[in-house]
Amino acid sequence: MVAINGERSHPNGATSSRKADHLRINLEEDVAAKGVSTGFDAYRFMHCALPDIDLDEVSTATEVLGWQLASPLFISCMTGGTEQAARINMVLAETAAELGIALGLGSARVLLERPEALPSFAVREIAPTVPLLANLGAVQLNLGVSSGDCARLVDMLGADALVLHLNALQEALQPEGDTCFAGLLGRIETVAASLAVPVIVKEVGWGISADLVTGLLDAGVAAVDVAGAGGTSWSEVERHRLGGPAAGTAAAFAGWGIPTAVALTQARTAAPDGVIFASGGVRSGLDVAVASALGADLVGVAGPFLRAAAFGTQACVNLGREWFDVLRIAMFCTGSRDLPSLRSSARLVREDGGPVPGADGVTLVASLIETISDLRGTQVTRTAARG
Repeated sequence: MVAINGERSHPNGATSSRKADHLRINLEEDVAAKGVSTGFDAYRFMHCALPDIDLDEVSTATEVLGWQLASPLFISCMTGGTEQAARINMVLAETAAELGIALGLGSARVLLERPEALPSFAVREIAPTVPLLANLGAVQLNLGVSSGDCARLVDMLGADALVLHLNALQEALQPEGDTCFAGLLGRIETVAASLAVPVIVKEVGWGISADLVTGLLDAGVAAVDVAGAGGTSWSEVERHRLGGPAAGTAAAFAGWGIPTAVALTQARTAAPDGVIFASGGVRSGLDVAVASALGADLVGVAGPFLRAAAFGTQACVNLGREWFDVLRIAMFCTGSRDLPSLRSSARLVREDGGPVPGADGVTLVASLIETISDLRGTQVTRTAARG
């Protein structure tokens, strides 16, 4: 092992080799979660046949953490540290610049071991105006990576924020994994207090429970990405990488995790004023619309953009524009001029008739009555529901 600030690290090249394996497996193998879905399919929008707005009025623009963005969609953290990753990050950066959305980079831990890997991450010049998110495994803070190291990574990449990712299950499945997670929240708090840019904490696809969301926000984290289950499963990635008995252990966790929609709604209920991102199995513009309506400030996408990137920048841009259009039309067909209107429209309903967080049946019916009243030129006063 080699040292980072006097503590252990993996041998030079080991991290890059693992990254190359992960990238290949994600592109070539079925690594979707098994037996668990995102939960987005439990929701649908109640169509508004007469939205009383023009499509041209609808805006998907949003402001988050002081960033002006064209859409709540962002490209979530994926890869870096290899030659193929460099090409993919260039495509993703060109896409983010064209679409006006934020871009997350893959884990930059390799830069602490091999600074010469910087070109595979260095996309600031390609996307000079978009929010760029540096990324590091949070557990590295327990293995000698300091706040100064984090600041150095941010400076090296010209990043606008630092994402610290939580991947306890993945580390536990890897024979070489780092599983020293005790006391980590306090170290995250120290980094959040010391960095000049926002610190964001995310999972890698198994979700963050509501109690931890509030704990992280209380610790000074600027935003939490709940990154739930239902999309890419990193236990499935490790299953393909490991083989042998270890693959059987990994396979047992194919259905593990908190579905993304569940993690999101619980997080938003627990932290109504917190900055909450949602990623994990987001597969369409309608998923982006549902996540936004459920309270996500930004909605992260990885796998679909990674696969599109194999075909070049235009394929990625076309995918993003398609999702933009789907989101905008969904907003139009719910009578929502902007994202706050979408969140408060009460037109998101559950397939099973159950309550939607922030919009119960009384709210929905009252909203519809008031809308009809406005269209007819009459006035109806909403009265409080009686228990």
